Amino acid sequence: MKVNGRHFRTIWLKEGAGKRAVQIINQQILPHQFEILDLCTVADIVRAIKDMYVRGAGLIGATAAYGMYLAAYEAGEKAFRADIENSARLLKATRPTASNLAWAVDAMLTALDLPGAGLAEKRKTALETAEKIADSDAECCRRIGEHGRGIIEKIAEKKNGEAVNILTHCNAGWLAFVDYGSALSPVYAAFERNIPVHVWVDETRPRNQGASLTAWELAEQGVPHDLIPDNAGGHLMQHGMVDMVITGADRVTRRGDAANKIGTYLKALAARENNVPFYVALPSSTFDFTMLDGVAEIPIEERDAGEVRFISGKTSGGAIETVQICPDKSPARNWGFDVTPARYIMALISERGICEASEEGIGALYSEGNSLNFF
Repeated sequence: MKVNGRHFRTIWLKEGAGKRAVQIINQQILPHQFEILDLCTVADIVRAIKDMYVRGAGLIGATAAYGMYLAAYEAGEKAFRADIENSARLLKATRPTASNLAWAVDAMLTALDLPGAGLAEKRKTALETAEKIADSDAECCRRIGEHGRGIIEKIAEKKNGEAVNILTHCNAGWLAFVDYGSALSPVYAAFERNIPVHVWVDETRPRNQGASLTAWELAEQGVPHDLIPDNAGGHLMQHGMVDMVITGADRVTRRGDAANKIGTYLKALAARENNVPFYVALPSSTFDFTMLDGVAEIPIEERDAGEVRFISGKTSGGAIETVQICPDKSPARNWGFDVTPARYIMALISERGICEASEEGIGALYSEGNSLNFF
């Protein structure tokens, strides 16, 4: 997508670098500053994922793949397998909820299982595989946009020229993937076809990914939108101001339960109460066919309480500062995700098409299940 009129992906290899470097957009300081960071070691990649310099299921997976590429250069020739497996463990431990991360790392390990191959061949394979994973993520998201656009188009036909009002939660735009995004990809595809759209952007406490990331990228693409408090969605639905809800996901079970940023479940409940269709958009790499019951089985990351107790923003003088918003003695808890049961989801939108959020519906698109090859 575009930043100041120039196309960017969220992650890429640095061209003409004197040393190996993976480049990312620093999401820690958006929307107030735009900065590109160089990641040159596995430790850099681990920190970037864990501390949320990169965010979103697809981008986390692609970043981990590039981390394994760097690991192939850090590994010794004699202890190559042991070294890259150690790097794999470090990468997998950074964010436990999103399935894309573990899938990407495992895909890299499989590709690097090359008995008899020399170090140069293994490193070449690591680069090629990481690039394939990144390219596949972008292409999957583009196709999600094409499938989802049809849903928006049908709603638009009934509105006689009025904008389709779409509510989203957290960031599942191009910043959360390598390009295009999942939940926002249909919005961008519709906007490019001159279908009138308007997005209600949840602020998404406590990290405010909606306010800082979704709003920023929608503004950069010129898509009409309004930032709203997290708790405003139900009110808007009650008053007929939301035509559809669409979110991304970090892990979806084989029966369609979806883990996404904390607060998504509440949006799904409000949508059901008010007869508003609720969709989840995801690439194939987000499915976890080993799990059935999302509430019981999906690991939910609990993050640092400081993310709840403190908030960062720009002062009237233009400085970026962090302030405390609660009493000094008040503790906090910070669960990063919740699970929306499949029964509240109208349909899943993937690069393969649109399906019912059920074991049967998903199975119709993904008959190969656990043996699925994503790229």
